[in-house]
Amino acid sequence: MKRAWCFSCIVALSAVVGGCNKDGSQKAASEAGASASQAASQPASAASGAAAASGAQPHGALAAVARAQLPAEAAETLRLIKAGGPFPFSEDGVLFRNSATLLPEHPRGYYRAYTVRTPGSADRGQRRIVCGGPRKQTRDCYYTDDYYSSFKRITE
Repeated sequence: MKRAWCFSCIVALSAVVGGCNKDGSQKAASEAGASASQAASQPASAASGAAAASGAQPHGALAAVARAQLPAEAAETLRLIKAGGPFPFSEDGVLFRNSATLLPEHPRGYYRAYTVRTPGSADRGQRRIVCGGPRKQTRDCYYTDDYYSSFKRITE
């Protein structure tokens, strides 16, 4: 008798727990579907607004900076790139994947990153120049002073 009562309690408890929040989970799923469809129906400005709020720049909206406006250390980095080195850091010249696609899209291996020294910094700092195309060319280069969060195209 005791066993039958325990078994009945377990079955009843399982039914209650299994049925609990069944309506709530369906309601949550329908609300999630509604919010997804609302987000899809809103204009793309929401996405660009979020990018702007995070400090990232929208795709295709690269600012420009003249070589003469770059810090002296960036001019030195460009000189080293044209000369093919020697670079101050072993990481200079490594592949830059452009995974956030902030730069114009090109095949993998197109971009390489170089350190721009930061006076007073104990490490490599946040400043970089990323150049595309063959090594030793500086026609398609970009400057970032915030460790790849935003870029400026380097112009003559």
